[in-house]
Amino acid sequence: MSCLFLAVTKSGKLRLILWAQVAVAIVALLVPTYAAQRERLPRDRVLDKDMEFKRDASTGELEAGPANAASETQALPTTGAIRASVELVQVGCTVIALDGTQVRGLSRDDFRVFEDGAEQAITSFDAASTPASIALLLDDSPSVYRELGETREAARSLARSLSPDDEVAVAAFAGQTHLLLPFSRNRTLLADALASPTLKVVANSSQSFIYQALYLTAHELFHNRTGRKAIVLLTDGEDSGLGLNWNPASMEPHPGAASPLSFDDVARELSSQGISLYVISTEGRPKAMTDAWLTENQRDPLIGDEAHRLEMPLDSLYLAEMVRQVSGNLYFLREIGGLAEVYRRIALELGAQYTLGYYPAHRSALPGWRELGAELRDESSTVPTGSRVIHRTAYYMQGAH
Repeated sequence: MSCLFLAVTKSGKLRLILWAQVAVAIVALLVPTYAAQRERLPRDRVLDKDMEFKRDASTGELEAGPANAASETQALPTTGAIRASVELVQVGCTVIALDGTQVRGLSRDDFRVFEDGAEQAITSFDAASTPASIALLLDDSPSVYRELGETREAARSLARSLSPDDEVAVAAFAGQTHLLLPFSRNRTLLADALASPTLKVVANSSQSFIYQALYLTAHELFHNRTGRKAIVLLTDGEDSGLGLNWNPASMEPHPGAASPLSFDDVARELSSQGISLYVISTEGRPKAMTDAWLTENQRDPLIGDEAHRLEMPLDSLYLAEMVRQVSGNLYFLREIGGLAEVYRRIALELGAQYTLGYYPAHRSALPGWRELGAELRDESSTVPTGSRVIHRTAYYMQGAH
């Protein structure tokens, strides 16, 4: 304001008034511009609110939507035929050299991809050049809430490790699932979401619906998104909703069950959308659950007699089973030492991921699991000798609703 007073001369009272009017006009123009530039965190949305689950009688698949909305399938006449849409299948791959490092710089011609044993033509290829969609899903139950303070600090590490174009969403759950931040590139909003007072409200719940939160996050946030997709789940694994036990049948849908949602429904949803799952467990790693054991059982269900005999905790075992079915990784926070390091590893893995896309040459009209295979071409000169491909071993093809 001193410039206004410097403008005053013996006959400068009018000049002072003019300068003041100019200053007011400039401020009036600049303030709305600044306010528009500073995005604000949107109000959180409860993803469970008015959500209704129904099971399709013809396909056995779960359908989720607003409770009062009439679905398209209800309006259509039932003919008994199962319709299936032919869509692009995306296979996320990481190539690991003999020394354990991630191999970058490969091209489409270095890969082969298979569905149910039949080689497919790779029609799209991405070497981590397109933006990734990453949802942070935070277990806000009292047993895990103490870790969230570190989550806020670790988010800075995650933001530094990601590409500026990668989009991040944040959701927190206990008895309900709250969307704190839809997908956004704004890292300031990411920090705001992780400091949201909603986290304290959610933490008051005595329940923790882990698998329902996973399903809702996948179903509501990732629809129609392409490219690399991932959910990063921080949890202790203690689910309140599905009643999972040592009987593998507890993963399947059951009429009259307390929850219409099943473990299988969650795996199908994540797999059909090509979402990788990175679980950060706040519990200690079970002694028998070594990386070697998980690799050996990559193609077989983990819930069974062997795991029971090895006295593995069910909570951790079911988290590992979900990762096995949909691809990703399971980290144990206590053995790594901090969330910042876990986030850094996840970002590095996503940054070295190749995405192979194909349209199935032949496909059954029936929904169900399809076996996936991906390998490196033997004749490729750009691939280091002894390299191996890590990828999901199957995907779920949904029926058309």
